[in-house]
Amino acid sequence: MRRLITASVVALAGMGVFGGAAASAQQQVSFSIGGFSPRSEDARDHNDVLLNNLDFLAFRVSDFGGPIVGGEWIGAIGGNFDAALGAGFYQRSVPTVYTDFTNSNGSEIEQTLKLRVVPLTATVRWLPLGHHNGVEPYIGAGVGVFNYRYSESGQFLATDSSIFRGTFVGSGTATGPIILGGIRVPVGSWGVGGELRYQSAEGTLPADQDFSANKIDLGGFTYTFTLNFRF
Repeated sequence: MRRLITASVVALAGMGVFGGAAASAQQQVSFSIGGFSPRSEDARDHNDVLLNNLDFLAFRVSDFGGPIVGGEWIGAIGGNFDAALGAGFYQRSVPTVYTDFTNSNGSEIEQTLKLRVVPLTATVRWLPLGHHNGVEPYIGAGVGVFNYRYSESGQFLATDSSIFRGTFVGSGTATGPIILGGIRVPVGSWGVGGELRYQSAEGTLPADQDFSANKIDLGGFTYTFTLNFRF
């Protein structure tokens, strides 16, 4: 509930910020490509499905690190602030097997774990050197709405030790804070840069799908190369 209230407050504040910005304020469209690194094993909630799967499946949480792409609309607010609305896309499939069991013929019992996240973000950035000063470092914060889909498909071991094929899916939307920092270097109407951001959010998985736990930790770090166009 607190996260939803925080998201609502930030969204309302963002509407006020965007509405108050003059039409003449400088705007940018930013495209980004980079990587997402999930929260480490020792930092995950004990009810996280990936953490619990480690008890019987052979993989690492770091295997879910993978490419992410995104885009943002950025509007200048005065001389030292930007406000932005963005969207991204991340998807990763990780093959795995049971650590202590095999098929009767000795072959592995194989599954694929798959996570997809589409983040929608609203952020505010502070530029200590202001705009148009050659190099533009910034820090910022905001809120993300993370649409997620997690699935497990392949062979599974039943409670009677028989092996069956199946697919289990959980999806939904989670809300959480974002903290970011980066740097931009304007080159005429264009600009290049890099950004690091941290997100924290946790999704809920359906009980009727028999996952090993009822949560999926969506937190982690995103590091990207950015390309901006000013207009």
